[in-house]
Amino acid sequence: MKRFEGKVALVTGAASGIGRATAERLAAEGATLMLADINEAALQTFSASLAASTVDHVRFDATDPASCRAMVAATAERFGRLDVLCNIAGIAGAWRLEDMSREAWDRMLAINLTSIFDVTQAAMPYLVESKGNIVNISSASSLQGQPYNSCYCAVKAGVNGFTRAIAAEFSSKQVRANLIAPGGVKTAIYDNYSFPSDAEQMLVNRMLPLPGYELAEAQEIAAAVAYVASDEARFMTGSVVVLDGGQTTL
Repeated sequence: MKRFEGKVALVTGAASGIGRATAERLAAEGATLMLADINEAALQTFSASLAASTVDHVRFDATDPASCRAMVAATAERFGRLDVLCNIAGIAGAWRLEDMSREAWDRMLAINLTSIFDVTQAAMPYLVESKGNIVNISSASSLQGQPYNSCYCAVKAGVNGFTRAIAAEFSSKQVRANLIAPGGVKTAIYDNYSFPSDAEQMLVNRMLPLPGYELAEAQEIAAAVAYVASDEARFMTGSVVVLDGGQTTL
């Protein structure tokens, strides 16, 4: 399929994990790509591997509002338009409530939620012009109270609320906004994730997929992003697509 021929997509968090898999999928379907990440070396290597596609990259610091806006401006300057915005950059971490610092809270809020506001606000004039769409990566954590994850649950629930509000506000402009909410995915973030040493195993087990399901591959999440961002999903806006192996059914 070449669902994105003639379309420009901006993908944050593109150097690894879901962001990288999404960029690969969109490139395979003909998209022109601006790839963004804080890891410039990895981003440059990855960008070079997509040389067959029209692709560029820009360093992006999600904690810096000026960087968020500059990334969008660089995309518009380089390609003259923006059709698809994929807000995928993010971090995760687990703490007992009493052990989590205000610094850690503020950093997660800045990267996982505030940056989405900054990027979306900057991108919206271009998306209105192209009648484009936004795909934000949320999490099963936004739909389920999870132990040791109070901050992550809160910010991802915020992503849900923000995205659905944007979907409503810009519906008359024909700009769609949707959410993908994965459970566990085989990425570097998951590999480096750990719970407090004295975590209650019974509670931790609530965050696993149902028996019979393994963790998702990043490419599976990317396939969902590609569908939601494509014209095939033109009747979908304000939706949360949950891919969690049944985790939130319990």
